[in-house]
Amino acid sequence: MSNKSRSSRMRKNASAVKMVGSLVGTFRRAAGLTQVALAERVGVDEETIASIEQGRRTLKEDLAALLDELLDTKGALAVALAHMPEVDLFPRWAEEYIDLEREALALSWYDNQVLPGLLQTPAYARAVFLNDVPALTEDEIEQRVTVRMERQEILHRKESPTISFVISEVTVMDRLGDDDVYFGQLRRLRELADRPCVTLQIMPVGRRFHAGLSGPLILVETADHQRVGYVEGQLHGRLIADPDEVSVLERKYAMLRAQALNPQESMGLLDRLLGDT
Repeated sequence: MSNKSRSSRMRKNASAVKMVGSLVGTFRRAAGLTQVALAERVGVDEETIASIEQGRRTLKEDLAALLDELLDTKGALAVALAHMPEVDLFPRWAEEYIDLEREALALSWYDNQVLPGLLQTPAYARAVFLNDVPALTEDEIEQRVTVRMERQEILHRKESPTISFVISEVTVMDRLGDDDVYFGQLRRLRELADRPCVTLQIMPVGRRFHAGLSGPLILVETADHQRVGYVEGQLHGRLIADPDEVSVLERKYAMLRAQALNPQESMGLLDRLLGDT
Protein backbone atom coordinates (compact mmCIF):
# COMPACT_ATOMS: atom_id res chain seq x y z
CA MET A 1 0.00 0.00 0.00
CA SER A 2 1.41 3.39 -1.00
CA ASN A 3 1.93 6.17 1.51
CA LYS A 4 -0.77 8.18 -0.23
CA SER A 5 -3.42 5.46 -0.08
CA ARG A 6 -2.48 4.56 3.50
CA SER A 7 -2.84 8.19 4.60
CA SER A 8 -6.23 8.43 2.89
CA ARG A 9 -7.38 5.30 4.66
CA MET A 10 -6.29 6.64 8.03
CA ARG A 11 -8.05 9.98 7.45
CA LYS A 12 -11.22 8.15 6.52
CA ASN A 13 -11.06 6.01 9.64
CA ALA A 14 -10.35 8.94 11.92
CA SER A 15 -13.41 10.70 10.53
CA ALA A 16 -15.68 8.35 12.51
CA VAL A 17 -14.70 10.18 15.71
CA LYS A 18 -15.24 13.50 13.94
CA MET A 19 -18.63 12.35 12.64
CA VAL A 20 -19.88 11.59 16.15
CA GLY A 21 -18.45 14.92 17.31
CA SER A 22 -20.24 16.79 14.53
CA LEU A 23 -23.50 15.10 15.56
CA VAL A 24 -23.03 16.44 19.08
CA GLY A 25 -22.54 19.94 17.65
CA THR A 26 -25.57 19.61 15.37
CA PHE A 27 -27.85 18.41 18.17
CA ARG A 28 -26.52 21.10 20.53
CA ARG A 29 -27.26 23.90 18.07
CA ALA A 30 -30.71 22.45 17.32
CA ALA A 31 -31.42 22.66 21.04
CA GLY A 32 -30.36 26.32 21.05
CA LEU A 33 -27.42 25.78 23.40
CA THR A 34 -23.90 27.15 23.34
CA GLN A 35 -20.94 24.93 24.18
CA VAL A 36 -20.66 26.68 27.52
CA ALA A 37 -24.34 26.11 28.33
CA LEU A 38 -24.18 22.44 27.36
CA ALA A 39 -21.02 21.91 29.37
CA GLU A 40 -22.67 23.40 32.46
CA ARG A 41 -25.72 21.18 32.10
CA VAL A 42 -23.76 17.93 31.83
CA GLY A 43 -21.13 18.87 34.40
CA VAL A 44 -18.01 19.05 32.22
CA ASP A 45 -15.81 21.93 31.13
CA GLU A 46 -16.30 23.81 27.87
CA GLU A 47 -13.03 22.44 26.43
CA THR A 48 -14.35 18.88 26.74
CA ILE A 49 -17.40 19.71 24.64
CA ALA A 50 -15.29 21.62 22.12
CA SER A 51 -12.80 18.73 21.82
CA ILE A 52 -15.57 16.19 21.26
CA GLU A 53 -17.28 18.32 18.61
CA GLN A 54 -13.98 18.86 16.79
CA GLY A 55 -13.15 15.13 16.81
CA ARG A 56 -10.12 15.54 19.06
CA ARG A 57 -11.65 13.52 21.90
CA THR A 58 -13.76 10.37 21.74
CA LEU A 59 -17.24 10.66 23.22
CA LYS A 60 -17.60 8.29 26.18
CA GLU A 61 -20.63 6.07 26.70
CA ASP A 62 -21.87 7.67 29.91
CA LEU A 63 -21.66 11.18 28.45
CA ALA A 64 -23.35 10.01 25.23
CA ALA A 65 -26.30 8.69 27.24
CA LEU A 66 -26.53 11.94 29.20
CA LEU A 67 -26.42 14.06 26.03
CA ASP A 68 -29.05 11.89 24.34
CA GLU A 69 -31.40 12.50 27.27
CA LEU A 70 -30.65 16.20 27.58
CA LEU A 71 -30.82 16.95 23.84
CA ASP A 72 -33.77 14.56 23.23
CA THR A 73 -31.94 12.73 20.43
CA LYS A 74 -33.74 9.39 20.88
CA GLY A 75 -30.49 7.57 21.66
CA ALA A 76 -28.78 8.61 18.41
CA LEU A 77 -25.42 9.36 20.01
CA ALA A 78 -25.30 6.09 21.95
CA VAL A 79 -26.12 4.14 18.78
CA ALA A 80 -23.51 6.01 16.73
CA LEU A 81 -20.90 5.40 19.40
CA ALA A 82 -21.74 1.69 19.67
CA HIS A 83 -21.33 1.24 15.92
CA MET A 84 -18.06 3.11 15.46
CA PRO A 85 -15.86 0.71 13.43
CA GLU A 86 -12.99 -0.88 15.33
CA VAL A 87 -10.79 -0.30 12.29
CA ASP A 88 -10.52 3.29 13.53
CA LEU A 89 -7.94 1.98 15.98
CA PHE A 90 -5.76 0.40 13.31
CA PRO A 91 -4.50 1.06 9.80
CA ARG A 92 -5.70 -1.45 7.21
CA TRP A 93 -2.57 -3.62 7.20
CA ALA A 94 -2.84 -4.20 10.96
CA GLU A 95 -6.56 -4.96 10.71
CA GLU A 96 -5.87 -7.59 8.02
CA TYR A 97 -3.32 -9.30 10.26
CA ILE A 98 -5.68 -9.27 13.27
CA ASP A 99 -8.37 -10.94 11.14
CA LEU A 100 -5.91 -13.72 10.26
CA GLU A 101 -4.77 -14.06 13.87
CA ARG A 102 -8.36 -14.48 15.04
CA GLU A 103 -8.90 -17.53 12.81
CA ALA A 104 -5.37 -18.98 12.86
CA LEU A 105 -4.65 -22.66 13.38
CA ALA A 106 -1.09 -21.88 14.45
CA LEU A 107 1.10 -18.85 15.14
CA SER A 108 4.90 -18.61 15.33
CA TRP A 109 6.01 -15.32 16.83
CA TYR A 110 9.43 -13.72 17.36
CA ASP A 111 9.80 -10.35 19.05
CA ASN A 112 12.88 -8.51 20.28
CA GLN A 113 11.64 -5.07 21.37
CA VAL A 114 8.43 -5.65 23.30
CA LEU A 115 6.54 -8.69 24.51
CA PRO A 116 4.01 -10.06 22.00
CA GLY A 117 0.54 -8.58 22.41
CA LEU A 118 -1.01 -11.98 23.10
CA LEU A 119 1.20 -12.32 26.20
CA GLN A 120 0.71 -8.86 27.68
CA THR A 121 -1.16 -8.01 30.86
CA PRO A 122 -3.43 -4.93 30.74
CA ALA A 123 -0.95 -2.99 32.88
CA TYR A 124 2.00 -3.89 30.66
CA ALA A 125 0.03 -3.05 27.50
CA ARG A 126 -0.84 0.33 28.98
CA ALA A 127 2.85 0.94 29.75
CA VAL A 128 3.72 0.06 26.15
CA PHE A 129 1.18 2.51 24.73
CA LEU A 130 2.38 5.24 27.10
CA ASN A 131 5.72 5.04 25.26
CA ASP A 132 4.19 5.85 21.86
CA VAL A 133 5.58 8.92 20.09
CA PRO A 134 3.67 11.09 19.30
CA ALA A 135 1.88 10.56 22.59
CA LEU A 136 -1.56 8.96 22.56
CA THR A 137 -4.49 10.46 24.42
CA GLU A 138 -5.83 8.69 27.51
CA ASP A 139 -8.90 7.58 25.55
CA GLU A 140 -6.75 6.17 22.73
CA ILE A 141 -4.62 4.23 25.20
CA GLU A 142 -7.66 2.71 26.90
CA GLN A 143 -9.19 1.76 23.55
CA ARG A 144 -6.00 0.05 22.43
CA VAL A 145 -5.61 -1.82 25.73
CA THR A 146 -9.21 -3.06 25.48
CA VAL A 147 -8.75 -4.32 21.94
CA ARG A 148 -5.43 -5.97 22.79
CA MET A 149 -7.03 -7.86 25.66
CA GLU A 150 -9.91 -8.93 23.40
CA ARG A 151 -7.39 -10.45 20.97
CA GLN A 152 -6.23 -12.78 23.75
CA GLU A 153 -9.58 -14.57 23.58
CA ILE A 154 -7.96 -17.04 21.20
CA LEU A 155 -5.89 -18.36 24.15
CA HIS A 156 -9.04 -19.37 26.00
CA ARG A 157 -10.94 -21.19 23.27
CA LYS A 158 -11.86 -24.85 23.64
CA GLU A 159 -9.69 -25.49 20.57
CA SER A 160 -6.94 -22.89 20.88
CA PRO A 161 -4.41 -22.36 18.11
CA THR A 162 -0.95 -23.81 18.61
CA ILE A 163 1.29 -20.84 19.41
CA SER A 164 5.08 -20.72 19.60
CA PHE A 165 6.84 -17.64 20.97
CA VAL A 166 10.52 -16.77 20.87
CA ILE A 167 11.17 -13.57 22.82
CA SER A 168 14.38 -11.73 23.55
CA GLU A 169 15.75 -11.86 27.08
CA VAL A 170 16.03 -8.07 26.84
CA THR A 171 12.24 -7.72 26.61
CA VAL A 172 11.87 -9.93 29.69
CA MET A 173 14.35 -7.76 31.61
CA ASP A 174 12.96 -4.36 30.56
CA ARG A 175 10.83 -2.87 33.35
CA LEU A 176 8.11 -1.01 31.50
CA GLY A 177 5.88 0.52 34.15
CA ASP A 178 6.68 0.01 37.83
CA ASP A 179 7.70 -3.11 39.75
CA ASP A 180 4.09 -4.25 40.14
CA VAL A 181 3.66 -4.13 36.36
CA TYR A 182 6.95 -5.95 35.82
CA PHE A 183 6.37 -8.82 38.22
CA GLY A 184 2.74 -9.12 37.20
CA GLN A 185 3.89 -9.56 33.63
CA LEU A 186 6.49 -12.16 34.61
CA ARG A 187 3.82 -14.15 36.44
CA ARG A 188 1.61 -13.96 33.36
CA LEU A 189 4.45 -15.32 31.18
CA ARG A 190 5.06 -18.15 33.63
CA GLU A 191 1.36 -19.04 33.69
CA LEU A 192 1.08 -19.08 29.90
CA ALA A 193 4.26 -21.13 29.54
CA ASP A 194 2.46 -24.00 31.30
CA ARG A 195 -0.43 -24.10 28.81
CA PRO A 196 -0.50 -27.05 26.40
CA CYS A 197 -1.20 -24.81 23.40
CA VAL A 198 1.71 -22.44 24.13
CA THR A 199 5.46 -22.89 23.73
CA LEU A 200 7.58 -20.09 25.14
CA GLN A 201 11.33 -19.77 24.52
CA ILE A 202 13.67 -16.98 25.53
CA MET A 203 16.58 -15.90 23.36
CA PRO A 204 19.42 -15.12 25.78
CA VAL A 205 21.71 -12.15 25.36
CA GLY A 206 25.32 -12.72 24.39
CA ARG A 207 24.78 -15.09 21.46
CA ARG A 208 27.54 -15.09 18.84
CA PHE A 209 25.03 -15.86 16.08
CA HIS A 210 21.45 -14.57 15.95
CA ALA A 211 18.93 -15.30 13.18
CA GLY A 212 16.57 -12.49 14.21
CA LEU A 213 18.70 -9.39 13.63
CA SER A 214 16.35 -8.20 10.88
CA GLY A 215 13.57 -7.70 13.41
CA PRO A 216 10.30 -9.22 14.64
CA LEU A 217 8.26 -11.63 12.55
CA ILE A 218 5.06 -13.64 12.78
CA LEU A 219 4.09 -16.74 10.81
CA VAL A 220 0.41 -17.65 10.54
CA GLU A 221 -1.12 -20.95 9.50
CA THR A 222 -4.56 -19.97 8.27
CA ALA A 223 -7.80 -21.94 8.60
CA ASP A 224 -7.28 -23.33 5.09
CA HIS A 225 -3.69 -24.39 5.90
CA GLN A 226 -1.97 -21.59 4.01
CA ARG A 227 1.21 -20.04 5.46
CA VAL A 228 1.37 -16.25 5.69
CA GLY A 229 4.05 -14.00 7.15
CA TYR A 230 3.67 -10.66 8.87
CA VAL A 231 6.42 -8.15 9.64
CA GLU A 232 6.17 -4.72 11.19
CA GLY A 233 8.43 -1.67 11.03
CA GLN A 234 8.39 1.75 12.64
CA LEU A 235 5.43 3.18 10.74
CA HIS A 236 3.84 0.27 8.92
CA GLY A 237 3.63 -3.47 8.58
CA ARG A 238 2.90 -5.86 5.76
CA LEU A 239 1.49 -9.29 5.15
CA ILE A 240 3.69 -11.65 3.14
CA ALA A 241 2.03 -14.30 0.99
CA ASP A 242 4.76 -15.00 -1.56
CA PRO A 243 5.89 -18.61 -0.90
CA ASP A 244 9.57 -17.80 -1.40
CA GLU A 245 9.47 -14.95 1.13
CA VAL A 246 7.42 -16.97 3.59
CA SER A 247 10.01 -19.74 3.28
CA VAL A 248 12.76 -17.29 4.28
CA LEU A 249 10.81 -16.32 7.40
CA GLU A 250 10.17 -19.96 8.26
CA ARG A 251 13.87 -20.77 8.04
CA LYS A 252 14.71 -17.77 10.21
CA TYR A 253 12.17 -18.87 12.80
CA ALA A 254 13.42 -22.45 12.83
CA MET A 255 16.94 -21.17 13.47
CA LEU A 256 15.70 -18.84 16.23
CA ARG A 257 14.06 -21.75 18.03
CA ALA A 258 17.29 -23.72 17.85
CA GLN A 259 19.32 -20.79 19.22
CA ALA A 260 16.93 -19.90 22.06
CA LEU A 261 16.71 -21.57 25.46
CA ASN A 262 14.45 -24.60 25.33
CA PRO A 263 11.01 -24.30 27.01
CA GLN A 264 12.16 -25.85 30.30
CA GLU A 265 15.23 -23.58 30.49
CA SER A 266 13.03 -20.59 29.65
CA MET A 267 10.61 -21.41 32.47
CA GLY A 268 13.60 -21.78 34.79
CA LEU A 269 14.78 -18.29 33.85
CA LEU A 270 11.32 -16.87 34.61
CA ASP A 271 11.28 -18.67 37.95
CA ARG A 272 14.66 -17.16 38.88
CA LEU A 273 13.48 -13.69 37.94
CA LEU A 274 10.40 -14.25 40.09
CA GLY A 275 12.56 -15.48 42.95
CA ASP A 276 10.93 -18.93 43.06
CA THR A 277 14.26 -20.82 43.02
